[in-house]
Amino acid sequence: MADKKTLVLGATPNEGRYAYIAANRLVKSGHTIVNVGLKAGEVAGVPIEKPETIHTDIDTITLYVGAQHQEDLYDYILNTHPKRIIFNPGTENNELRKMANEKGIETEYACTLVLLSIGEY
Repeated sequence: MADKKTLVLGATPNEGRYAYIAANRLVKSGHTIVNVGLKAGEVAGVPIEKPETIHTDIDTITLYVGAQHQEDLYDYILNTHPKRIIFNPGTENNELRKMANEKGIETEYACTLVLLSIGEY
């Protein structure tokens, strides 16, 4: 499987959160990750950074931030210009999806963990 550099938006050092599990599973599956979140720490050996630095080499942003908290991140997400955005369960946002699609960014309402488990990531 080809490495799809993935930005985990909503990364957390909390082992019980899906963002934590997904970051570890992505690395275990051979993908490079960038962790972006509000809490300091690291996940899968990668530090969590604040949503400030725009990364221009991202294949996928996997969202773990609820729609009610995404608006402040719209510019960050869109300026990163990934190839695709995965809206994990609970992060669905038709407004952001439309904005991303208008910029040529593929979007899907899916679960990163399921995609990895069935080899469709």
